[in-house]
Formats: sequence, C-alpha cells, structure tokens
Amino acid sequence: MRPTRLFAAVCAALTLFVAAPARADLNVVTTLPDLAALTKAVGGKHVQVQALALSSQDPHFVDAKPNLALALNRADLLIAVGLDLEIGWLPTLQVGARNSKILVGAPGYLVASQFARLLEVPTVQVDRGQGDVHPGGNPHFLYDPRQALAVAKGITERLAQLDPTNAEAYRANLATFTTDLEKARADWEKRLTALRGQPVIAYHRTTAYLSDWLGFETIAYLEPKPGIPPNPSHVAGVLAQGRQRKARMLLMESYYPDTTARLVASKIPAPLVTLHGGTDFKAGETYIQHINEMVERLEKGLAGKGT
Repeated sequence: MRPTRLFAAVCAALTLFVAAPARADLNVVTTLPDLAALTKAVGGKHVQVQALALSSQDPHFVDAKPNLALALNRADLLIAVGLDLEIGWLPTLQVGARNSKILVGAPGYLVASQFARLLEVPTVQVDRGQGDVHPGGNPHFLYDPRQALAVAKGITERLAQLDPTNAEAYRANLATFTTDLEKARADWEKRLTALRGQPVIAYHRTTAYLSDWLGFETIAYLEPKPGIPPNPSHVAGVLAQGRQRKARMLLMESYYPDTTARLVASKIPAPLVTLHGGTDFKAGETYIQHINEMVERLEKGLAGKGT
C-alpha cells in the first residue's frame, strides 16, 4: 500500500474510533417506561436503558416477543415493578433470555415495589374470582412522584452496587433529579389544589396513588372488578353515583377502550380525562415531563374540558 493510501486508511480508522459512541457501563432493561425514565435520570451517560413495554400498552398484558428476550439476554440489570403486575409475561422472557444475571434472586434483578409505600394491600386471601387483585398491593405507585423518588433512590443504590466505579456519579445524578422533581411537585400541587376533595370516577384502580397524592376522592370504578370489562348493570350504578355526587371528571388510561367511558361522562355530565399510561421514554420524554403533561390534562378536566 502506498504511504498516502496507508495514511488515509489510518486517518479513517481513527475517525471511526473517535466518532464511535462510548459503551455504557451498564445495560439496563426495565419492564415499564416510567422505570426506564427514572433509571436514565440517575444513571445518565453510564447506563444504556430500554423498556420492554410501551407507554401505550396495558402493563398487565405485554406480548413476550423474542426481541424482548434478546434485550434481556444482554442486560446487566432488569428492573420490574413487581406485585405480580408483570406476572403474565415477564417470567417467560426471563427464562427465554438465558441470562442468569437477571433471574429472581440475582443482583441483576431489582423489584421496584420494595421501595414504595404500598396502598390497597389485601388483608384477606384473594383469588381470581375477585378480578385482577394484586395480593401484595396496588402496583400503580409510579403515578405518585413521591413514590417515584423513593424508587429512584433504590435504583441508584443498585446501580452503585453493580458499578461501584461510577457510584458517586449516580448519587450526584440522584441529587439533581431530587431537586428538579421536588421543585416540579410543589408547582403541580399548587396548580391542582382545586382537585382536593373532589369526587372522581376512574376506569381501573390505577388512580389509587394519584388520589392519595392529590387528595381527590375516587367514588366509583367503571370496571365492576379489577380487569373485568364494564357491564350494563354496573355502568348504570356508576352513572347514578356520578350524578348524585356530581363527579368532577372521569379518568382513564389511553390504552383502555373508551366507548363506555365517553357515554357515562356525557350523561353525568363530566369531562372524560384520558391519561397516558406512562412516560413516552422511547420518544425521549422524561418522567418529570410525563407527570407535568398529566397535570396539564387534570387542569383541563377541572376546567370542564375533556382530553
């Protein structure tokens, strides 16, 4: 090879080397996009994060596709909500991934619910006849930013355990995230003061932590039992309650069918407020941006406008 060609080849190789992105220190896979957003907030440049579910999917029902098992095969850490939320699809993916690092009991498997203050924990034995009741408690705690912060702290410590070289960076990122989230939370609570004490109807029991945080009262659910679709007699009862109590709004996630909800809302009448099921992490949305967008929708509901 001529010197000029050799020099050009060397320069090209160096350019590719410099331009190539640095490999993240940890490859993290989460079940839900909210968990992915929290992990990225505290992990920063030291983590590569992927969520198995999309914000547009009901987290109870996710297809256990081979590409998801492949993502888990490469993971250093798997973070799940727990409380049997992912019981219908995650175990299959864990087995199919053939990655001992992310199996139950391994350091590479983290259950986020252990860091949350759980609500609706059954005090008696539950069975499938009661619907989709979670024996360990309600798993939808990430609707409450106070719970999300506790989860972020737990994730930070596990990242530091698996990657002690960057432990201080993870804790510094957590400090920044804490400051930003607490500032945003004070603003959200001020903007939604008028929601406190108001009667609200919900589709599914996803609002338990949201109502605990914001202080509204969920007077009825469109599902007769968790996970059971509405039936005419139950819907009639909910409508009567909504009219009697003058429900301020009807809340539901965008991944549920909305025909019945729209009918009930129109007959109360009350605005139907549709919430996104989680952070649109794939599109680059952060957890704080997601909650802010939810607050904006609730504000519109208070103003009598549906979303």
